[in-house]
Amino acid sequence: MTYALNRRRLLTAFLGFSLLGGDGAAAQPTDALPSWNDGAAKNSIVDFVARVTTPGGTDFVPVEQRIATFDNDGTLWAEQPVYFQLAFAFDRIKALARRHPEWKDMEPFKAVLDADQAALAALGEKGLLEIMAVTHSGMTTDEFTKVVSDWTASARHPRFNRPYTELVYQPMLELLAYLRGNGFKTFIVSGGGVEFMRVFAERVYGIPPEQVVGSSGVVKFHIGPDGKPVLMKEPKVEFIDDGPGKPAGINRFIGRRPILAFGNSDGDHQMLQWTAAGGGPRFMGLVHQHRRRARICLRPPVAYRQARQGARRGQCQGLDRRRHEGRVEAYLRLRAVGTGASNGAKAAADDEVTLGQLTGTDP
Repeated sequence: MTYALNRRRLLTAFLGFSLLGGDGAAAQPTDALPSWNDGAAKNSIVDFVARVTTPGGTDFVPVEQRIATFDNDGTLWAEQPVYFQLAFAFDRIKALARRHPEWKDMEPFKAVLDADQAALAALGEKGLLEIMAVTHSGMTTDEFTKVVSDWTASARHPRFNRPYTELVYQPMLELLAYLRGNGFKTFIVSGGGVEFMRVFAERVYGIPPEQVVGSSGVVKFHIGPDGKPVLMKEPKVEFIDDGPGKPAGINRFIGRRPILAFGNSDGDHQMLQWTAAGGGPRFMGLVHQHRRRARICLRPPVAYRQARQGARRGQCQGLDRRRHEGRVEAYLRLRAVGTGASNGAKAAADDEVTLGQLTGTDP
């Protein structure tokens, strides 16, 4: 289903509720980014990492300052046909409806239960807030973690019929691992709910919960009926980590300006600006999804321009989708919008790369 929902409005609803030693770089395999096409974008990343991790070099950055931040939706995992956290909220409405028969005639729940796209698009902020209030509050943080964990284990994407946590971009997983292998500390800085993402971030991305920055709702300390302390989730917005909120969140929760940042939308603009404004070497990356070009493909990933020109046709076109339905190749364009050296020089790179297959067992 496709819903014409305003990104900032949606995020407002979301967030309302919701060992490397020494200074040198770690040894890396011959190609630490095997799913990336050879080209300017890949070379820019490798060159940047080499420059900031070479002791004695003019662009050397100490390990403790190697901070890398990544948006999540559309940057690390897919975001279509709707943000996955919204899909979670809709599924929760359907599950809770068994206890609320009145919802079948009550908006905004009726629109969700009827899968009424027009009604969903017309809900507005008030309707979304009501949906998020019901599905993201009125429970303890531990209870919410359990609900999200159960959902990620059972829910399937409507198009790919795979768990949402498998719809992540393999090349970005490689990039995260490559950076960590070179002394970087990797963070998620996303408009999504922080407590939602923390449930799976370490398992899926290797990013621990304390390195996840996101939107948040108010939580309050209570003593439960059993005498044990709990944190209760309330239907109130605390912090929206989108747009200008991203650099504010970085300052508040990380305390260091990143030297590398990746995003995919206007909601990441200020994070990239904040990264670029720092001194010394900087790298800012944009991820652009070619949705019409996503298709079933065989390994190895085939370059977008090769597929477009019909090259290597047997690997990317005319496939038996019944045999290869588990393989999906997402074509992304990565633009190194700035890889400034300490001398103020700027290098720009624009290269089409294939972000590999979705992770998971090969068919």
